[in-house]
Amino acid sequence: MGFPGTWMTESESVVYRVVPKCACSTIGQIMYYSDQGSFFDGDIHDASGGLHKWALDDSQPVITENVRAHKSYAFTCVRNPYTRILSSFFDKICGIQRNGKRYRGNLVPLLVQKYGIEVGGDDGKQEFDQIQSFRRFLLFARDTIRWRRPMDPDIHWSAMSGHVSTFIVNGGRYDNIFWTEAFNDGMQSVLDKIETPHAVDLSAIPRFNESEGHGPKRAHPVEDYFDDLSMHLVYEIYKRDFNLFKYDFENPGNKMPIGEIDLDEVHAKLGD
Repeated sequence: MGFPGTWMTESESVVYRVVPKCACSTIGQIMYYSDQGSFFDGDIHDASGGLHKWALDDSQPVITENVRAHKSYAFTCVRNPYTRILSSFFDKICGIQRNGKRYRGNLVPLLVQKYGIEVGGDDGKQEFDQIQSFRRFLLFARDTIRWRRPMDPDIHWSAMSGHVSTFIVNGGRYDNIFWTEAFNDGMQSVLDKIETPHAVDLSAIPRFNESEGHGPKRAHPVEDYFDDLSMHLVYEIYKRDFNLFKYDFENPGNKMPIGEIDLDEVHAKLGD
């Protein structure tokens, strides 16, 4: 299987396992800048040079050799499951993508028809009942993950532990897993451990939120979207994420972690 979702600087200063909806655009740009001395002009996910990526055939042997020998510092970044699934809904389901179209073509019409989800107008801005639609989307997300119907789960709402685990199962080991909610501290803890061709000053780095402006703004506090049933669905889908990455399942309004991530526990439980 190799190392899907893995990026590495060309200088091999650092290795990163991408977890979608967890600051990956900003992290990718920081990695790119640390080698090239400039940011990639565009969405870093579109870059086909200046950064090794598993999706690029020529990068696969280099990444495989590095990761299996643990030559470089390896890290990933995680996020509160409540805010991550909300972000996926507003970006991928309600939003218009950077190509000017709906995400995955016929996906949204399918959700409208089968689950009664509303997404607003084609400009992604029209008002609709966000809470009701989001809760119906959760049923769809659960169906894709648990029963792989009406389609396979999408990377943007499949569990973070699943993304993180492929790196471990195939022979990699993380040196650091930090939280999106404490991004500067976490990213600085990575930069402190590596040497890069170009110095990175985090205070001067912009946030590269490539999904910003794609769709409607969230109209309510996070906790308003989750009643008892939707909390149950979220826990059913993301139980390992809550437990391994120390997030608060009981309070959707608390986005901050409630404990420290135990890397040995993560490797033991996700290395099966």
